[in-house]
Amino acid sequence: METVWLTGAEWLAVLRIGLGLWWLESWRHKDKKGWFERGTGIAWAADVAAGHRWPLVKNGFDKVVRPRPKAMAYIVVYAELALGLGLVVGFLTPVALVGGLLLNLLYLLLMIHDWAEQGQNAMMALISLVALFAMSWQTWSLDGAIGLY
Repeated sequence: METVWLTGAEWLAVLRIGLGLWWLESWRHKDKKGWFERGTGIAWAADVAAGHRWPLVKNGFDKVVRPRPKAMAYIVVYAELALGLGLVVGFLTPVALVGGLLLNLLYLLLMIHDWAEQGQNAMMALISLVALFAMSWQTWSLDGAIGLY
């Protein structure tokens, strides 16, 4: 493959690292005190789920998230941090890509009525798929350096 400036594998690494930085920004801009102490993030998601047009989303939220809001807040916030770090440094990259894809699909499903959120999550999911199937961890990654995959 001929490309400008970088090789194809290097461009895929750039894509992977960019996705990681996107996850880190998502983590950085969250009000952690609000999420952890006041439960604002899960409360917001509960409002969205309660008014969702698909009963499956509300029922799933009520069974999985609502009974354990504090734990779910920590899971969401620190999952975004772990995904971002894993993708930027290229450690356990396939796991991070699949985890990010699943998290984006959950966000997409929850926010199906919000076009702005759909666009962000759809693009992040698409980048995850491309980076996963193109094995973007082969260049500029700890995975590649230690021969993990």
